[in-house]
Amino acid sequence: MRGFTLIELLVVIAIIGILSSVVLASLNTARTKGNDAAIKADMSTVRTQVEIYFDGAGTNTYGTAGLTNECNVAGSVFAADATVANAIVATNLVNGAGTVTCNNTSTAYAVQAQLLNDNTKYWCIDSKGSAKEEAAAMIAGATECL
Repeated sequence: MRGFTLIELLVVIAIIGILSSVVLASLNTARTKGNDAAIKADMSTVRTQVEIYFDGAGTNTYGTAGLTNECNVAGSVFAADATVANAIVATNLVNGAGTVTCNNTSTAYAVQAQLLNDNTKYWCIDSKGSAKEEAAAMIAGATECL
């Protein structure tokens, strides 16, 4: 009699199941790291475009002050510049709505977004040129990274 026994087939199926679970776990980690990279890229777009706004349409100002961790303060650079607003929306789509916080005065700003790989970490950018990971959420009124 030729062929595989039932036990041989069950062993092969079990091995395939174990290998597929390892691959799926790795894919989830890679996907989360990719989302963090997207958050950092969107925040880089925000930083660049905010400075272009400051030097151009903002006439050396970041617009109306907004110090309440809200990104949609009317007249602030975050609401006034469409590219900045779109990058903030893109960041919110990646990491979940409401996890991007913005503060600005007429001469300084800080923006922070929660990361996904370690959801206790945040990516922060500010008008002093900082772009770094932080362990704490930004407090209302902060215009620079910790």
